[in-house]
Amino acid sequence: MAEAKQHIVIRGTGVISPLGHSVAAVNEAYSSGKPAFTSILHSGEPTPVAALPDHAEEELRRLVKSNPNYRQLDRSVLMAIYAARQAAAEAGWLNPGYASDDLAVNIGSSRGATGLFEQHYDSFKESVQGSTLPGASPTTTLGNLSSWVAHAVNAGGAQISHSITCSTALMAIANGVAWLKAGMAKRFLAGGTEAPLTPFTIAQMKAVGIYSKQADALYPCQPYAGEQNTFVLGEGAAVFALELVAEADLKKDDIVVEAVGFGFESITSKTGISAEGINFQKAMRHALSQFSATTRTVDLIITHSPGTKAGDKAELEAIKSVFPERYPAITTNKWLIGHTLGASGALSIQYACFLFSSPNYLFKHYFFEKSIPANNPIDTILVNAAGFGGNASSILVRKV
Repeated sequence: MAEAKQHIVIRGTGVISPLGHSVAAVNEAYSSGKPAFTSILHSGEPTPVAALPDHAEEELRRLVKSNPNYRQLDRSVLMAIYAARQAAAEAGWLNPGYASDDLAVNIGSSRGATGLFEQHYDSFKESVQGSTLPGASPTTTLGNLSSWVAHAVNAGGAQISHSITCSTALMAIANGVAWLKAGMAKRFLAGGTEAPLTPFTIAQMKAVGIYSKQADALYPCQPYAGEQNTFVLGEGAAVFALELVAEADLKKDDIVVEAVGFGFESITSKTGISAEGINFQKAMRHALSQFSATTRTVDLIITHSPGTKAGDKAELEAIKSVFPERYPAITTNKWLIGHTLGASGALSIQYACFLFSSPNYLFKHYFFEKSIPANNPIDTILVNAAGFGGNASSILVRKV
């Protein structure tokens, strides 16, 4: 007797980003098409960034007041806690009385506790004898992310924190898929968080030579739009509550993580990008190999496209190679929120969930390739991410 097919379903979503502090607020902001960029002075130079709006900042302040221990945590950890509690609440997983040993957590970040690390290092340099505060080490380790999230949602299962640069969030979701299918957890919170709007992190991006110089532009980040780099840093977090569900128990409008794919290529430069986008090709083909192409098609690709000449072009070449006859429509959310590094893949998945319910949004606002007929439903979306070191990830999500 054939084993019944099972699927990974998104039971809850949490998000905090430059567009808002909840799924409803972020979706409303997407519908408006209004970018979330502001300009700051960095080393005396006007510099575009995508920071949390005032109402989201107020939510983080409330979170800190709710627990005295939160005052010591980095901004990246606070955003992860905030988003994770949203996702767990929507899934009905918040159990204040006891820890759920079958609930595992994997939250990742490219840079981790960047702001707090810089503060502690500044304090170290200014100290007379090269000393630092006792909390410096425990509050700047990457493990902070999932452990504090686990405390916040009473998760007693595995707690994983990791970094694989800008593929981090998609890898967290892939880990959730693997753990659930292996029976090592019954429920899984997965996502990414990033708080990179610090002097040193911005300086690093500028040193690579990719940062946008269009501080006064309405859209300082313009993926695929020209011959100059328009990379802009943003901050945010998104977390998903994942559960393994039998096919017979799927409901209309459930969103399923259909397939996960990975790709890697040898590093040929400091950013690991080849002109052909070999890592992207491998990741997309890996994901598509798990997908029933005979009965379904990919309706849309949400690209990584951070607004860099080399990276955007390489990803487009990879898409053309993987879809040689006619590639799907292409869009991105970075023209609104910039590049959130390790959180970007999770925010792209949340964007995909928005597009499932608002397909005609693409005809009102920015997207690269208009190949979707008007009023045609979007059922399957491929989400890409890639990072320094030559890695790439692709995840297929489908609306039932």
